[in-house]
Parts: sequence; structure tokens; C-alpha cells
Amino acid sequence: MRINTKKLAVMTVFAALYAVGVIFLAPISFGVYQVRVADAMLPLAMIFGLPSALGFSLGCIVSNVYGGLGIIDIVGGATANLVACTLAWYIGRNGRLAQRFMGTVAITTAVTLIVGGYLSLIFQVPVEIGLLGILVGSIVAVNVIGFPIEEAIRRSRIFKNY
Repeated sequence: MRINTKKLAVMTVFAALYAVGVIFLAPISFGVYQVRVADAMLPLAMIFGLPSALGFSLGCIVSNVYGGLGIIDIVGGATANLVACTLAWYIGRNGRLAQRFMGTVAITTAVTLIVGGYLSLIFQVPVEIGLLGILVGSIVAVNVIGFPIEEAIRRSRIFKNY
């Protein structure tokens, strides 16, 4: 991927928005049971591509430094966002509605497996608890809130100019 001014701007804006969203809602953004409302932006990777995936990953690094759960959360969360958004982009970028929805399912699955897995270690709870705590929050943020936002932006003039 060749970086140009437009891609750099997309990456920077999404990094800032993600970090602010997580930090502003910190009480519900960290812990075994969490709803990262900022994750509602992750489906936008199907529109804005790899620059947004990198931005969401960078924003996650910033917010997880703030969260104070340590290096595992900083690296693991950033990796989860990068993997999830990249998968969603490949699955749903040119697809029909069902494929785009499957892109959000890929986001939820990747985030749940990666983050839920390591949070069970950090909080010393059974892995099932870690997975369930992230799965429920991800379904709410990504599939219930994020997918309709992605669809609305896709249909708007904003997307047509991108």
C-alpha cells in the first residue's frame, strides 16, 4: 500500500476518533465485560480500506496505553483491530449486503477470539468468561450499531466522493 496524503489523513482521523471514543467512555471500554462503542467504527474499514484499519489499530494502541492493562492489551488490541478490519475489508469491500454483514461478523469473531482470549489471562478468569464478555459487547458495538452506520455512509454522498 502506497501512502499518500489522503490515506494518511484517513488513518490519522480514524486513529484519533477511535482513541477519543475509547478513552471518553473508559468505564465501559476496559475490563472482561466491555462495550467499546468506538468499535462501531470498525465496519468503516469496508469503505475506507487499509488506511482506516491502520488508523483503528493505532487508535487502539493509544487508548490501551491509557487503559493501563499492560503490553499484552496494547499489542493484542491493536493486532485484533488490524486483523479484524483487514478481514472485513477483504470480505465486504465490493460485496452485496450479505457479504458486508459477514464482514462485520468477521470483525466480531476476530476481536472476540483475540481480545477475549488474552483478557481471560490478564483478569485470571476462565477463557469462556473472557470470550463471552467481549462477544456480547462486540455484537452490540459492531453488528447492531456499526453495521447500520457503515451502510448509511456507503449510501451517502460522503462515500461517493471517496
